[in-house]
Amino acid sequence: MEIAVKSGNAIKQQTQCLVLFTGEAGNEPVFTGVDKETGGALSALVKRGDLKQAAGQVLMVPSVTGIKAERVLLVALGKEQPKAADAQKIFAAVAGALKGARVADAAIAFDDITLADQDADWLVQQLARNVSLAAYKFDYYMSKKADEPALVELGQVTLLQAGRKGLEAAKKAAAQGAAIGHGMALARDLGNQPGNVCTPKYLTAQAKELAKGAAKLTVKALGEKEMEKLGMFSFLSVSKGSTEEGQLIIMDYKGGKKGDKPLVLLGKGITFDTGGISLKPGAGMDEMKYDMCGAASVLGAMKSIVEMGLPINVIGMIAAAENMPAGHASKPGDIVTSMSGQTIEILNTDAEGRLVLCDALTYAERFKPKAVVDIATLTGACIVALGHHTSGLMSNNDELAESLLAAGITAGDKAWRLPLAEEYDNQLKSNFADMANIGGPGAGTITAGCFLARYTKEYPWAHIDIAGTAWKSGAEKGASGRPVPLLVQYVLNQL
Repeated sequence: MEIAVKSGNAIKQQTQCLVLFTGEAGNEPVFTGVDKETGGALSALVKRGDLKQAAGQVLMVPSVTGIKAERVLLVALGKEQPKAADAQKIFAAVAGALKGARVADAAIAFDDITLADQDADWLVQQLARNVSLAAYKFDYYMSKKADEPALVELGQVTLLQAGRKGLEAAKKAAAQGAAIGHGMALARDLGNQPGNVCTPKYLTAQAKELAKGAAKLTVKALGEKEMEKLGMFSFLSVSKGSTEEGQLIIMDYKGGKKGDKPLVLLGKGITFDTGGISLKPGAGMDEMKYDMCGAASVLGAMKSIVEMGLPINVIGMIAAAENMPAGHASKPGDIVTSMSGQTIEILNTDAEGRLVLCDALTYAERFKPKAVVDIATLTGACIVALGHHTSGLMSNNDELAESLLAAGITAGDKAWRLPLAEEYDNQLKSNFADMANIGGPGAGTITAGCFLARYTKEYPWAHIDIAGTAWKSGAEKGASGRPVPLLVQYVLNQL
């Protein structure tokens, strides 16, 4: 989809769908101007109550006279001045309505939206991000498409402002929003792929594909023999149960100055998680293909960063493996030595994400990073604590934690900080090794964070648990693309 920003008169826009916004008073300048040309037809619909005044309510007007647009989509702003949270609902509603409208192009007159708590550039970025995902679908494996009229795909969207003031800033914001949307789409695609397609080597191939034509991005991957030489036996204790070879993928984006310390984004990439010998229940196990959504979010964020050409050094890492039961898989009670030299008693093979991540966190030391952020569908306990709305965050550095939390609020992709404290860390004690890989039934998300923290003494580090936010179940089953917006906004905030 192509998204453009231009200045012009909404009345004169030749488009299949003109999107207008109006509040309860109905006195917005663009709306009233267009309404006047239609002989008051649009305001009459609003006054009659056809458009309910709640943020994000929509009304498609299939035909209008007096203007060049073929139809008008009216969007309610609500009874009060909208805030950022309202805008997210409004923009999602616009994207959904355009997706179902069977139009090839649309013009969105956004001047009538002013937010109480965000500026115009934020508004344009978020609008572009939502619109870029309007046509997203995952139907690669449908041999027969839905029985419906030929679908007209939305291919061109114009974000329209009345004057030229701030036009260049709006174009930059829209480009950022579209790039974030493209990154989210990639993350969704990867998450939705079945486990028999999306293997560790498939993720390596996707990273290399991303690097094609991107002069600032180089990619390499370590196989199991290379990891064995490095002493990454914690990682290998997971991958050895599968016939699919584990991969440690490194994407090195050199957009900043030579010598500037890079940010490291590290994603958990368990491409399918059976639980290993500690086998998961069969019901719902198909959703364990989503256990690589941390990796997907890193790939998505790197796509956005490359597309925007950001002037910063970023390293994207993916710890990719399958967790399978087999005769040579790890067993509860096994003891392994991590790359750091610390030993781990594996009490539960279903706590495997931390076993691959800990060696990757040690490997990250060689980059002398400014900060490391790992992203993982790590614990079901995070869903118990925070549900499906907010990601969990833990960190050994207050400044880094606050930066990520702030980025999440700006991006509408929120996280909540959980504590890391000695009393939780003590739950990882083992009688036979330096630590156990689980800390018992209490505070499972936090003890998982404490485990990872033992491998991050050399740099500022944060862990984001996305078990509750990376995908949706039920009728809307599918990957969400989170936390790509949070990650990209965090990187943008470092510029």
